[in-house]
Amino acid sequence: MPSTSTPKRKTALQTPLDTHYRVETPEGIDLPLRPAGLPVRAVAFAIDLGVRGVLLGALLSGLMLLGKLGLGLGSIVLFLVSWWYMVLFEVLNQGRSPGKQMMGLRVVHDDGTPIGWPASLTRNLLRFVDMLPFGYFLGAISCLQHPTFKRLGDLAGGTLVVYREQALLRPSLPQATPRAAPFVLHLAEQRAILSFAERQGDLSAERTQELAALLTTPLGVPASRAATELNGIAHGLLGPL
Repeated sequence: MPSTSTPKRKTALQTPLDTHYRVETPEGIDLPLRPAGLPVRAVAFAIDLGVRGVLLGALLSGLMLLGKLGLGLGSIVLFLVSWWYMVLFEVLNQGRSPGKQMMGLRVVHDDGTPIGWPASLTRNLLRFVDMLPFGYFLGAISCLQHPTFKRLGDLAGGTLVVYREQALLRPSLPQATPRAAPFVLHLAEQRAILSFAERQGDLSAERTQELAALLTTPLGVPASRAATELNGIAHGLLGPL
């Protein structure tokens, strides 16, 4: 009797979706970047548009008091704010215009390095193409179709708008003089001591003393000093600030 095999059921998605963009540094380290999509970029652009409007309104109102001279100067100001606002902020403020900064975004090169003058000029001068035929239609279509949400200016400039990663803060430890442990600590033990020091703000004084007293014998100190000794060892493990 011929054997029959049950066909394997195929799932719709073999691998989970991943919106991270990875670049490899010269040291061979993968640098994960998270591209920003169209909605958050549109909000950032709207904020920048409002900032530019307020800035232009204030400057032009003052220049109009100068008559014809003010009219000429106003044309120059209008050009500078319209075309150089984004470029100056992106290059001089780590890829962040005020709108991008408020939304937690920044512009980088495709390899993750900070954006420079040529790339910023290219991506911003091509905004008029992204605006065609109206309302940033081409730019929006390009963002929606591209895997890393690039508009035409980004494609030409070799740039990418990504979420700005939050800086990691060092844990806050109780004040103590850094010292070395009187015995060899394995990795798990180092982590346990650091975790004990970090969590003291959430523990009562009695619970802190109770936990620290478990190590009075190996530490060679009385129970009343065990917590202070452990805090000093934790500072020693972290090194100088």
